[in-house]
Amino acid sequence: MTGYSSKEVIGRNCRFMQGAGTDPADVAKIREALEVGKSYCGRLLNYKKDGTPFWNLLTIAPIKDDAGNVLKFIGMQVEVSKHTEGAKDKVVRPNGLPGSLIRYDARQKEMAVSSVSELVQAVNKPRSLSESTNRPFLRKSEESGEKERAALTRRKSENIPPPRRNSHGGNARIPMQRISELPERKQKNSLLRLMRKSQSNAEKESFDNGVLLHDDGSDDERPDSLDDKPRQKEMRKGIDLATTLERIEKNFVITDPRLPDNPIIFASDSFLELTEYSREEILGRNCRFLQGPETDPATVRKIREAIDNQTDVTVQLINYTKSGKKFWNLFHLQPMRDQKGDVQYFIGVQLDGSEQVEPLDNCIPESTANESSQLVKETAENVDEAVRELPDANLKPEDLWINHSKVVLPKPHRKDSPSWRAIQKILNSGEQIGLNHFRPVKPLGCGDTGSVHLVELCGTGEYFAMKVMDKSVMLNRNKVHRACAEREILDMLDHPFLPALYASFQTGTHICLITDYCPGGELFLLLDRQPRKVFKEDAVRFYAAEVVVALEYLHCQGSVNPNVHGQTTF
Repeated sequence: MTGYSSKEVIGRNCRFMQGAGTDPADVAKIREALEVGKSYCGRLLNYKKDGTPFWNLLTIAPIKDDAGNVLKFIGMQVEVSKHTEGAKDKVVRPNGLPGSLIRYDARQKEMAVSSVSELVQAVNKPRSLSESTNRPFLRKSEESGEKERAALTRRKSENIPPPRRNSHGGNARIPMQRISELPERKQKNSLLRLMRKSQSNAEKESFDNGVLLHDDGSDDERPDSLDDKPRQKEMRKGIDLATTLERIEKNFVITDPRLPDNPIIFASDSFLELTEYSREEILGRNCRFLQGPETDPATVRKIREAIDNQTDVTVQLINYTKSGKKFWNLFHLQPMRDQKGDVQYFIGVQLDGSEQVEPLDNCIPESTANESSQLVKETAENVDEAVRELPDANLKPEDLWINHSKVVLPKPHRKDSPSWRAIQKILNSGEQIGLNHFRPVKPLGCGDTGSVHLVELCGTGEYFAMKVMDKSVMLNRNKVHRACAEREILDMLDHPFLPALYASFQTGTHICLITDYCPGGELFLLLDRQPRKVFKEDAVRFYAAEVVVALEYLHCQGSVNPNVHGQTTF
């Protein structure tokens, strides 16, 4: 990756990869992490031996002894020059939102942290890790011995009764102090501490100074440290899926005509492969950089006229890759309009037709072009549909979360419940539900889009689950549309097997959802507490029936959402 040999690297400090374009602020963050012995994950500009600059996603994790002293550091480098926004990640629109339609750094960091977690565990406990995985290098005699020992261990463990836990039958209410869903992360989550501190402050605005999910001030950093039982947390953490737009494996770009010179705001990975450019080199530029000496000016004029007239057009023209290689591009352009009919974006789909070109005619045959035109038009329709899932990049930042400030109305089947009566009492007094109305009890856990806390509606004895999501993290991780969809879906639910939404509100930095508190916890944790970690068949049938009924209700409401699944319905 760097062009250096091991002899040139061993014994040197990693600063030899720094150069003129390396940001001193990034280096300072690394130094600070090393000095205090903590983990770090960030992207910085480094240089190869031949002087070529590259974007290096650096992840550092300390290896500590039992006393907590740092013994060594693991540093993992991943070159992300091709697909990162590079320096363009700091470019913002006039409205303050990012210039790029999709943010890539957060997901790349998450993948890197996961990989380094495995390295840390392997270095800390190499024997336990090797015993927990397949061991293909055992001799046959050793392998048979291993099997016998494993069988003996199983027989012994089966004769030992599993540890009993206090159980509560029927509908007995579990005392608040005895509820234990997930281990509390000491000093990791300062939401509860800030809420307690703020309760003594009469000014509601004090909450708007920021509800911190963690103490280091880094909005993009994931809440779980590399140092804290990493593999256990990785197994429980939600999968960070790419957006639908990113999963379309075709050559296409999206431009925004509302910005000067109609620049590219999204380029697919396939487009990067076709043109040989990196994402950093493409974002913010007009598509004309693909033109060259043999590009037909008349064809380019057709494209310009289609943009000016906001109409579709399909043409074939000669374009050039970064290395100067010529290719025949079957190009389709179509506008994407919002609900008012105004053009929001332009979608440009490319298809490399070089292999189909007839040498004598110097163009793609008409029959082939017609077939290919259907393909690029279908791709454009798929892109159009996928982009509509995302918030309009031209919105003001405050408009992204406007639905979270709306009052939630009670549904017919629950309007007379004690929880709703307590909420309605506040609303009837003319107040808006906010953070100051809740007393923190304990953190319940964290998921893909935020953290969840057990809270009490002050002075009522009614307990709720409060989901808290950091606005900047949602934006940087391309989760705004998911957070908004979750709020919309929860607001339509009125079913005994699904949580009700009682209120939603926002602070200057966070959005919050108030829902039912389910003291039973997650299905996975209940399974983990069972003898031998299995359910009896009748219990499985019962839980599965509840889940199916709940999902059936959701589907009848027209909702298929990854945030509402088996463990949350339970």
